[in-house]
Amino acid sequence: MKILFLDWNSYGNLDILSAIEELKASGRDIHIELYPYDNHIERDDKQFAEKFKTDLQKKSPDFVMSFNFFPIVSGVCNEVGIKYVSWVYDNPAINLYSFTLINPCNYVFLFDSQMYEVFANQGIKTVYYLPMAAAVERYDRFEKSDVFRKKWGGELAFVGNLYTEGHNYYDQIEDKLSDYSKGYINGLMRAQMEINGASIVEGSIPENVMKEMVDALDAKPNYDGVETYDYIYSNYVIDRKITALERTEMLTMIGEKYSVNLFTGDKNFKPKGINNRGKVDYYKEMPYIFKNTDINLNITLRSIQRGIPLRCMDIMGCGGFLLTNYQEDFLHFFEPFEDYVYFESRKDLMDKIEYYLTHEEERNRIAKSGYEKIKANHTYRLRLEEILDIVGN
Repeated sequence: MKILFLDWNSYGNLDILSAIEELKASGRDIHIELYPYDNHIERDDKQFAEKFKTDLQKKSPDFVMSFNFFPIVSGVCNEVGIKYVSWVYDNPAINLYSFTLINPCNYVFLFDSQMYEVFANQGIKTVYYLPMAAAVERYDRFEKSDVFRKKWGGELAFVGNLYTEGHNYYDQIEDKLSDYSKGYINGLMRAQMEINGASIVEGSIPENVMKEMVDALDAKPNYDGVETYDYIYSNYVIDRKITALERTEMLTMIGEKYSVNLFTGDKNFKPKGINNRGKVDYYKEMPYIFKNTDINLNITLRSIQRGIPLRCMDIMGCGGFLLTNYQEDFLHFFEPFEDYVYFESRKDLMDKIEYYLTHEEERNRIAKSGYEKIKANHTYRLRLEEILDIVGN
């Protein structure tokens, strides 16, 4: 079996390659070839499409595989008659709203059950629900020790974007909006911040407010897709701003009482108690943080309504203690307060931080239980075997 894997700077690339090697070592006849890919290629890039078509015909793989879904790749695979397997870890994922999603060549695996249901309930047969994984075998090579705790660890840590730079679309347009629209959006955001496990943003933006945002940002649906203005501005603009507010406000609140190591791209965020360490390398450094920190925090991007974020899989796969906001999909695979802990409000967050920092034995037991379940059920090798079973190779 030959897989042509689209090689772009995605999380999990090295771990898929390792999973392939594990399957080969077990006697599976499987081979993977990396294909350089730019994930910013336009959907209508005819030059790429022609070259990719020629390369597919020459290489003749059993299927093409990528992290995240790319309409131009689906289109070419469908034309040539080669299966296209994509494993989506982003949400929102506007490419899924391309007409190409229904191409019969597709096997699109989605980590968020809510995202999966959006398409499956429309009768689309090319989508499947598949949570993310953790590279446990690789993580096991990273040490937990006093030396690494001093360098990378501590009481609390958060790894991730603050959405205060780079993706801060709402901040870019706020000054262009009327006081009414700003007030409405602010009220909507604050209401959403009181609700976990469900979204009220999409479907709640009045036509006049939407028009102002569209005029200010000029982000429009793709010509070859079915996404709506409501989807775009709810998920890419408002949900990201909500996430920015939640992450900065919660971290500031925690920092008033505890020391927090923050690993993020915005180096200007330095409130009391926050040790801003800048970005961290996903493969070479991040596991040291999760292994050597007492409490690893997760505050989920608001557009991920139910799914288990990759960060959470990584934390538990490292044997780290996970404290996260409520996400429904956890309950399909893990036991709260046995494998991980979730919080339901800001007060609850602070209470649980205080409790688990002072109950080391219980904290370590929960971290160990989460690690064992990840190791038994959620590795990249197991996920790849699930994918291969469905694809039929």
